[in-house]
Amino acid sequence: MSLSSLFLSSNEPDETTTPTAARWASFAVALLFLSIAMFASFSALEYQWNWESALRYKTKFIEGWVATLWISALSLLFAFLIGSLTTLCSRARFLPLRYLSGIYVELARGTPLLVQIFFFFYVVADAAGIQDRYVVGIAIMAFFSGAYISEILRAGIEGIGKSQLLSAKAIGLTEYQTFRYVIAPQALRSSLPALAGQTANLIKDSSLLSVIAISEFTLNAQEVNAITYSSFESFFPLAVGYLILTLPIMRLSRLIEERLRFET
Repeated sequence: MSLSSLFLSSNEPDETTTPTAARWASFAVALLFLSIAMFASFSALEYQWNWESALRYKTKFIEGWVATLWISALSLLFAFLIGSLTTLCSRARFLPLRYLSGIYVELARGTPLLVQIFFFFYVVADAAGIQDRYVVGIAIMAFFSGAYISEILRAGIEGIGKSQLLSAKAIGLTEYQTFRYVIAPQALRSSLPALAGQTANLIKDSSLLSVIAISEFTLNAQEVNAITYSSFESFFPLAVGYLILTLPIMRLSRLIEERLRFET
C-alpha cells in the first residue's frame, strides 16, 4: 500500500469503503498532531503538575460521575416523554393546546438554562414545597431538553412527503397504521443524529446543576480544585469523564443510522 493510498480516501462519504489500515493510520496521525499541539502549549505555560493531590479524591470524582450518569439518564427519559407529548399537542386540532405547546417550546428554547434553573428551584419548587434538589434538577433538565426533542421530532415528521401519506390512505391504512408503519420509522431515522446530539448536550448541560448544590461531576471537580488548588488536575478528569459518556452515544447513533439507511 502506497503512502498516498494510505492517507487518501475515495470521494464517497461512507468511510467503510476506505481500507481499515488507512483509517487507523490517519486516526493515529490526527491524534499525534493533537498531542503535540497540547504538549507544546503546556510546555510554553511551564505548568507544574500535581496529580498526587488531586488523585487523593478519586472517589469523589467517581461518585460525581455516577451521579451525572443517573441524573442524565432519568432526565433524558422524561425529556423524551415530554418532547413526544409536546409534538402530539403541536399537531392537535384543539387550538389552545397547540398554542400552549408552542409557547412552552419557545420559552424553553429562548431562555438560558441557568435562568430556568434559578427560576424553577427558587420559585416553582419552593411554591410547590419540593425540597429534594435532585428531583428538581431532573425536572429542570427534562423540561429544558423536552422542548428541543419536541422540535427534532416535529421536523422529522413534517419532513415526510405528503405523497407517502396519500399513498398510505389510498391502500386503506388507518391513521394509527400510517403513523406506525409510515411516519414513525422515517421520522426516527431522520431524527437520530439530532437526538444523539441533544442527548450529549443534556449530559453536558447537567453540569449547570452545580449552581444549586447538586453533587454531580462538575461540582465535585470544583470542590477538589478548591481543596487542592490544582485546576488542570481537577478539570482534566472532568473532561475525560464527559467524553466517556458522550462518545459512545454518538458512535451508537452512527451505527443505528447505518442499519436503518436505505438506497433512494
